[in-house]
Formats: sequence, C-alpha cells, structure tokens
Amino acid sequence: MSVETRDSGDRSFLIVAHTGRDDLLPTLEAIAVRCAAGGVAMRIADADHRGAAQRADIDFDRLRELGATVTHVEHGDAAADGCEVVIALGGDGTFLRAAELAHPASVPVIGINLGHIGFLAEAEAGAVDEVIGRLIDGRYDVEPRMTLDVTVVGADGAILLHSWALNEVVVQNDTHRGVLELVTEVDGRPVSAFGADGVLVSTPTGSTAYAFSAGGPVMWPDLEAILVVPSNAHALFARPMVTSPHSRIAVEVESDGHAAIAMCDGRRSVLLPPGARVEVVRSDRSVQWVRVDPEPFTDRLVTKFNLPVTGWRGRREQPGQHRHHGGSG
Repeated sequence: MSVETRDSGDRSFLIVAHTGRDDLLPTLEAIAVRCAAGGVAMRIADADHRGAAQRADIDFDRLRELGATVTHVEHGDAAADGCEVVIALGGDGTFLRAAELAHPASVPVIGINLGHIGFLAEAEAGAVDEVIGRLIDGRYDVEPRMTLDVTVVGADGAILLHSWALNEVVVQNDTHRGVLELVTEVDGRPVSAFGADGVLVSTPTGSTAYAFSAGGPVMWPDLEAILVVPSNAHALFARPMVTSPHSRIAVEVESDGHAAIAMCDGRRSVLLPPGARVEVVRSDRSVQWVRVDPEPFTDRLVTKFNLPVTGWRGRREQPGQHRHHGGSG
C-alpha cells in the first residue's frame, strides 16, 4: 500500500533512539538536516534503559542548531499520536520498542539498523539520508504484519494480563530450577504435555527471532500462520507446529508445578502462577511496516544470516525463451 504526504505544515516523525549506539549522534544529525529542509518536526523517545553513566545523552541543542524542530517525548500509548512515521534507530530491540509506540496509534514504523544483525530493520545507517528523504516525500509503501492477541488467565479464571505481540509470546520458567510442566492446546483440544524450559508462540515475523533459536522454521513474513515452538522439551512429541492463523493456541502451566513467566516481545511480562494459562489468537490489528527497499525476503535472509550460496547459477533459459516478468493479458 503506497502513502501520500500531508498537505499541512504540521508534520512530525517520532524517532525511537538507542542512545548506547556509537553512530547514533551523527545519524540523528543527518536526520535533523533532512527534516529541517523538509519542514518535518522531530519527536525523540529514548530507548536506552541503562544507567545514566553508561548512556550517551542526546544533544537536543545541537539538533536545533541544524534547524530542526525537536521535542523529547516519554514512552506511552500517546507518544506517536499525530505522527506520520515512527523511526527506530538501533537494533531489533529498539525496533520492538518503536513498534510498541506505533501500534496503539496505527502509525507505520521503520527500522534503521545501528546494531549487528538488525533483522527487523529496513535500512542500514549508511542509507539514512536517502531513507529520510523518501519518508518526507512519501515515496514508500506500507505492508501489514500480523500480530497476536495474548490473554493470561489465572487458575481462578481471573484475567492477569491482556497484551499483544509482534514477534512472540514466551512462556518460560520463572525460577530456572527444574523443568516447567506445560500442556499445549490448539482450538480447545490438548495436543501434548511435557516438561520444558518453555514454549514460544510466534508470528511469521518472529520466526527469525527467538523461535528460530529454539529450533523453529523460518516463515516468510507475508505468510499468515501461528508458530508454536517448545524450548528444550523433554518429550517424544515436542516438535514445532505451524497452525492456521484462525487457530486458538493455549499453553497451560500445570497446577502442581513451578510458576512461570509470560513475556510478549521481551517487553511486557506477567507472572504465571501454577494452574494459569496463556491464550493466543491472531489480532485484528496489524503493525504497519514501512518498506523503502524492494529487496525480497530471500535476499534479506541470505544477507542477515550470511548463508552460503556459492555455486548457485539460477534457472537456465532455452534458446529463444524469455522470462516473464509480470503483467496480465
């Protein structure tokens, strides 16, 4: 889905910045210059939760000297209200913090990688000038990414948490002593009971994150499905499952076992007492994902994971044969 820029002069981008990154300040300065020239104000939210002695303060005065209109905003559901785009400057953790602010406001989000792998990022820091120019001019597309609704229910039926996840919800051991006894359920029917370190319920977007490390498959992000991945399970049948996007997934903590924790995207967590259950369904609200790079997911996968592709030749064409590149008729 393509976008159009606003006609009014009241335009702003929300920037979620990881102040621990060495190249943050020059990146912010480059953004400030472009935004000043394009008449777009900057809101900046700090995404670094380390102690003050370990953080690099953002020089707001310097950004204003470059002509930018800059304000500092606190994290909260209203942080992105009225913005056109939320921009994450950092790694995947910063992107998830940015998505947390963009989601309630239904504002599209884009990641500019200042980290290592940065799988969720759309662009690298070296392309920041071009990317911001495209955002100012409205030369970008927006695609929806599936999210999950997460409800945590206590043994007495009380709602302990209602949240959401872009990557995954993880049910894991609270004490790290012994195994966690769990039962998985799909569409109201039990599938398997086992001891494990935990269970992940993931979106296709999250399949390349924690779920991948736990042994789950890579899923293309435009696929609509829910992935269930046990983590270090002690069971004969504890393989990853790919279910329908319409499935209702539940993970129960056995009533006579250990307590656990449910965590959404590594950001929002709640204690699971024995007998609690985590219920997961596809959400009606997606995260709006900014695309400025037409690179296919396959190429991104190869690049980010440094996969070996030496020796690939591609499909060979017969004489007189031409590849069809789309179109109709």
